[in-house]
Amino acid sequence: GGGGTAGGRWTSGSDRRGGGGRDGGGMGRGQVDYTQLTERDERLESELFKHGNTGINFSKYEDIPVEATGDDVPGHINTFDDIELTEIIDNNVKLARYDKPTPVQKYAIPIILAGRDLMACAQTGSGKTAAFLVPILNQMYKHGVSAPPPNRPMNRRKQYPLGLVLAPTRELATQIFEESKKFCYRSRMRPAVLYGGNNTHEQMRELDRGCHLIVATPGRLEDMITRGKVGLDNIRFLVLDEADRMLDMGFEPQIRRIVEDSRMPVTGERQTLMFSATFPKAIQELASDFLYRYIFLAVGRVGSTSVNITQTIFWVEENIKRSHLLDLLSSISLQNEGDAANSLTLIFVETKKAADSLEEFLYGYDYPVTSIHGDRSQDEREEALRLFRCGRCPILVATAVAARGLDIPNVKHVINFDLPSEVEEYVHRIGRTGRMGNLGTATSFFNEKNRNVANGLVRLLAETGQEIPGFLEDMTSSRGFGGNRRGGGGRYPQRSGGSSFGSRDYRQQNNNTRSTASSRDHRQVGGATGGGGSSRSGYGGSGYGDRDDGYGRNGMGGGNYGGSYSNNDSNGVDWWGDGH
Repeated sequence: GGGGTAGGRWTSGSDRRGGGGRDGGGMGRGQVDYTQLTERDERLESELFKHGNTGINFSKYEDIPVEATGDDVPGHINTFDDIELTEIIDNNVKLARYDKPTPVQKYAIPIILAGRDLMACAQTGSGKTAAFLVPILNQMYKHGVSAPPPNRPMNRRKQYPLGLVLAPTRELATQIFEESKKFCYRSRMRPAVLYGGNNTHEQMRELDRGCHLIVATPGRLEDMITRGKVGLDNIRFLVLDEADRMLDMGFEPQIRRIVEDSRMPVTGERQTLMFSATFPKAIQELASDFLYRYIFLAVGRVGSTSVNITQTIFWVEENIKRSHLLDLLSSISLQNEGDAANSLTLIFVETKKAADSLEEFLYGYDYPVTSIHGDRSQDEREEALRLFRCGRCPILVATAVAARGLDIPNVKHVINFDLPSEVEEYVHRIGRTGRMGNLGTATSFFNEKNRNVANGLVRLLAETGQEIPGFLEDMTSSRGFGGNRRGGGGRYPQRSGGSSFGSRDYRQQNNNTRSTASSRDHRQVGGATGGGGSSRSGYGGSGYGDRDDGYGRNGMGGGNYGGSYSNNDSNGVDWWGDGH
């Protein structure tokens, strides 16, 4: 397909730069319609969707509070039928057995389809990944592929993707990529994943086969940009997933170079989304550099812990931790006998050396255990996670590398053998259980070394109605934490109506209050009009899918390259095969 260059964040019907297309329908001059389903591939379909949307307890989601603040907040949806989705997305949502949207999806999907920038805070296991992949890929199918930048000929050796998702770790990047393959099934859009550690040349070969959506860690993406393999000139969708974690890990300079110093369209000319379990004020203020007229979305107990997790904290001296752990694991084994795959136990330690040592110790007592940490090769890490997920090794000893974003749905018990030094990290760790509305258990070993997190733990336990151990009460009472309480009492009552938002829109805190949409009374304040881009027509009236945007048309890569999901006769290994 031909098509002109992509101009602006969106282009209105009177200012289409694409040279073709009907009502933003993904048609370039070459008449490539990206909204049409390609041929079905039963083998691939079975592989991609065999697990479905497992582990979600939708009934537990009904009362989770949601708050959206900003100008002209779009109304939320209640079902996927409430929005106009392309046939491809609609088909794949059904195959993935997404019966109804989770709270973050109810609000985030229409916000993203409206073209608005978004800062979303949602608890771990809330369905965040689909909340941005579904609307982003839906829009990519509707509007087709952009041309190469002006004065730059088509180059199969350099890719100009439309969407970019940045993630802090290899594991999270791989997980998002696997999810993106589901929503790209039977389409002509091709995702790719970039992460450090190994397989540099293999990843370069995958890029050479074409890509429209890149999921990457910041360091490897910078490397590919430097090598001339990737250009960001055509980016229309930028996602920062686990944004606070990326900054905690020291990625801010790399992120700023990628966003500000590359040829990526500037803030306001692209759509930018930030997702995380927590968004402290400093991170929100940083977002002002990346986001334009954004909507702030808080879902559930953001920055806190889920009420679905039973938290227990024991005083355990360092020299008896291993003995105490053996007793605890023996009790867990008796409770879950015969159901290892659905009763996984995740044990957190602070150091890589401790992970190796504790794994050897437990193995010596005949426990089926494996471990994961940053010094393991990528193959070793992936194999450990595979053995853990399938239940062959239902005990995983891990450092913080496994604490964020990994999709392991059947973790029933998290054990903090070593407590972290920050309460936020505690929240992320125990968030591995109690996912998708299901129940979980978190047990932590506390001693004098952990005194610095005592105050924060008391707040969290009280907020979620947990029993507060006497030693924590005694330790914190001298600092003003008195009172015998179980949840709701003392100085840390449960917040109004039992709901809690651990993060708030700092624009409200600074008395710059915007219109708000809330699930409490199903209000829609500000309506669904106006749009959010600098050069696009507004959204409103008949719904989310009627804009005549068209951000440029081009048949980059042509038809069903790389097998394009539907071609069983393609040469070589298909991109969804081995190696990922």
